[in-house]
Amino acid sequence: MVRYNPKTWFSLIFHAYSRQVMRTLMPALLFMAIYTGALAYLDLDYFKWNFKSTTAVHSLLGIVLGLFLVFRVNSAYDRWWEGRKFWGSLVNNTRNLALKLGGFLPEDDRENRSYFAQMIPNFVAALKEHLRKGVDMNDLDLIEEEDFLKRLKGKEHIPNIITLMLYKKVNELYKKKIITGDHFFVLDKEIKSFSDIMGGCERIKNTPIPYSYSMYVKKFIFTYTITLPFAFIHEFHYWTVPIVLLIFYVLISVEIIAEEIEDPFGKDVNDLPTDDLTEKIKKNVREILID
Repeated sequence: MVRYNPKTWFSLIFHAYSRQVMRTLMPALLFMAIYTGALAYLDLDYFKWNFKSTTAVHSLLGIVLGLFLVFRVNSAYDRWWEGRKFWGSLVNNTRNLALKLGGFLPEDDRENRSYFAQMIPNFVAALKEHLRKGVDMNDLDLIEEEDFLKRLKGKEHIPNIITLMLYKKVNELYKKKIITGDHFFVLDKEIKSFSDIMGGCERIKNTPIPYSYSMYVKKFIFTYTITLPFAFIHEFHYWTVPIVLLIFYVLISVEIIAEEIEDPFGKDVNDLPTDDLTEKIKKNVREILID
């Protein structure tokens, strides 16, 4: 995620990300430049068609297209912001669980404190990678348990297994009378919130914008821009090329931004800072339970 000052207009206008978008769009922009230039040459210098051009149709269609794109970007941003709220809740709930465990467990119980100080961040790290490409065991802190890797080996949903291990550990503490029934009830609610957050993130990850909507937005943009030169050639002549390219750049850029932020859990420049949040949770939990 890019950290920036929204008040620095000049640096934002010429930020490197703009150049990255330009490189992504360059093949499409090159095609539109050649296409528009060819139409202008055929119309003005070769065939010398004398039809009357008008922008009235594209003005009306532009209103409809603008509404489509506004809804598209808003829908994508809602997904991004909802993901950020889930991860904000995860920060709060991991702290709450660590604080309650820190208060319930005896000060000299280093074994159980260390267990939770490693397993709570393990859940967060596993969730982060689960929402990306899948969990690598190297991303986790391997606690001193012989069956830790054995429990996780071959499992498809690592965050679920870590949540199960947290539940089992809390239940074990209750049976050994290290914590009371009231303590168990309080801790159960905090661990349950992990599953709720995980399910919400998976819903965002696994439910893309409906195919028909995404498809027709792209078709509408393509049809609109491919016919746009006919509305400008007789009035602006060869200046039609930069005009069409500017409009095309704006429309396609909006669609690309929406595509990028609708899945906020990856490593793109506009995705959520889940790596930083994972490290923050790890430091907070260890500071509460061990340091």
